[in-house]
Amino acid sequence: MAKQIGKNPDVLPKDDSAYGLVGLYFKLILFALFIYTMLLLFFPKEIFSAFKINVLEYDIFQYTGIISMIFALTWVIIAQLQMKNSWRIGIDNSAKTELVTHGLFRFSRNPIFLGMTISLIGFFLAFPTVIAFAFLLTGNILMQIQIRLEEEFLLKEHGEIYKTYKKTVKRMFTFY
Repeated sequence: MAKQIGKNPDVLPKDDSAYGLVGLYFKLILFALFIYTMLLLFFPKEIFSAFKINVLEYDIFQYTGIISMIFALTWVIIAQLQMKNSWRIGIDNSAKTELVTHGLFRFSRNPIFLGMTISLIGFFLAFPTVIAFAFLLTGNILMQIQIRLEEEFLLKEHGEIYKTYKKTVKRMFTFY
């Protein structure tokens, strides 16, 4: 994707601003989630049994979680491809890009964050632990902050076009 847009798509600030802090927390959560997943892979009995939420330990929840994660991965990849040159991780003040309103963006103003949320829910259902739930909550809070920062930027960048889009498409999902 970086080759398509001609630069590194990660434009999250690395300063000590509030937005920089959100970016840092995003990266820390992703790293911690990766470590936790690796621990689950290599030490499933020891790690999974710690802080387990027994009430969700049914095959139906685990299968639903796995299917949700596969669906979410596919959804996110499609959304990123549909963004083409507009895709960034963070807000890029230096590049003027078009407002993407087609494809999955007809149903969600934030299909990538929706996919990430579905993925975290799926992970929690597949591995119902307090730790997985903490990832779900923390990830969702960070995404909600990032969404609002991006909405503020898009309103400044696209004005009335974005206002009209906002009226017809919900933040996370619009049913027709």
